[in-house]
Amino acid sequence: MKKFKLKNNFIAKINDSKILELPKYTSQLMNLANQNAGGTRPRVVGQLSELFPEYLNTTSDPSIEEWDQWYSERYPNAINEAVAKIINQIDNLKKALPLITDEMIKDWVTDLVVYKTFNGLYFQKAILSKIAEEENTTYRLANPHEEAEGIDGYIGNIPISIKPDTYNIMDRLPEHIDVKIITYSKKKDGISVNYSL
Repeated sequence: MKKFKLKNNFIAKINDSKILELPKYTSQLMNLANQNAGGTRPRVVGQLSELFPEYLNTTSDPSIEEWDQWYSERYPNAINEAVAKIINQIDNLKKALPLITDEMIKDWVTDLVVYKTFNGLYFQKAILSKIAEEENTTYRLANPHEEAEGIDGYIGNIPISIKPDTYNIMDRLPEHIDVKIITYSKKKDGISVNYSL
């Protein structure tokens, strides 16, 4: 079986599409502003992954010009609405840039590398603490010997193993250890925990 990769520039050239050249960093800033403003979200510009196949079903000879016309007839104000949202957010970024100091950057990097990494990857203590509170009992983290047995901690005197919900529990834990499994899944604003004692 043969395999190859097509670069975006090649695809654009074959499709007779223009390639937008922008000054350094401007595309990244516009992309950030767009992410914050939601300028190209489906509620503004439509669900493009559905609209484009719909357009393709109307033509035997697709072209950039025809797609532009087809789209503009259905969403005549969408591009201008997206532009307005992004400009507003760019203005917000312009106002925020002078507020950034070297000390603020150091605090942000430290927060990301130290605190957010630790809190984002180390859930065991928080999970044990919350379940113990809900069950009106105590908790403790496992010692190194218990960890080697697949135990992450105890709620009261019940041994607990804490795993992501994608973890294949049966293949990883020793069969002779009688532990309760607590699973969690990461969410945008924290984690969701499932347990039964």
